[in-house]
Amino acid sequence: MYWMKLIGALMRASAQEELAYRENFWMQVLHSLLNLGVGVLGMSVLFAQVRQISGWDYASALAILGVYLVVSALRGLFIGPSLEALAGLGQEIWNGQFDFTLLRPANTRFLVTFRRWRFFALFDLLLGVGVLAAAVTRAQQPIGLENWLLFGLALLAAVVLLYAALLAFTSLAFQSPGMVFTWVFDAVFQLARYPVQIYPPALRFALTWLVPVGMMTSIPAQALTGQLNPWMLAGGLALAAVMLVGASWVFDRATRRYASASS
Repeated sequence: MYWMKLIGALMRASAQEELAYRENFWMQVLHSLLNLGVGVLGMSVLFAQVRQISGWDYASALAILGVYLVVSALRGLFIGPSLEALAGLGQEIWNGQFDFTLLRPANTRFLVTFRRWRFFALFDLLLGVGVLAAAVTRAQQPIGLENWLLFGLALLAAVVLLYAALLAFTSLAFQSPGMVFTWVFDAVFQLARYPVQIYPPALRFALTWLVPVGMMTSIPAQALTGQLNPWMLAGGLALAAVMLVGASWVFDRATRRYASASS
């Protein structure tokens, strides 16, 4: 209950901060609609020429886009804002503000994960759910309860993988504070808009097991549309657990080596 109350307090503080800049909401809406329009238009143009690509039809590819939007929205809701405050532009590691985070009476990794919330991302989440609903209505076979349960499990693994990857990239900022390493991940994450099977074998392996952005979107979409290999889901869950433990260890080790910028 203590941790839930702390998250609630952090959410209220973030909401008060965002309400002070309400005009940003309309800019966020415009950006979200453009992002959605470009994605759907690209899929529509592509599948107007072919019926399937590497076993993916329009409905299943649309499901991937929906998962991509949902995962991106969850990142924008709390994972991204918190970690960007630590290792983004004007980062706390660089200017010494991270000292105050270390002094607070709470777990440091917990604070840098949940301390900032961007509630404008809820609009992105609604758009992603809408795209998933459109994909379900276009699916060639009915979506049963089992599909939804597997989808929820795969989506949970995707969020854990995303968090672990961002936490690991953020930890690199302790070594080189002037570099924004998460930008590298952002560039790779754009590839997750499309089925991982369309990429060459070497790149497909990298996007599945090394920097698993393809696994974050393709596996939940396959679970929803009934195309999922159970072994891939098991592998995704195992990889998520391993990456979470590994990224947490890397982050804790990096914070122990942190030297105050103000000292």
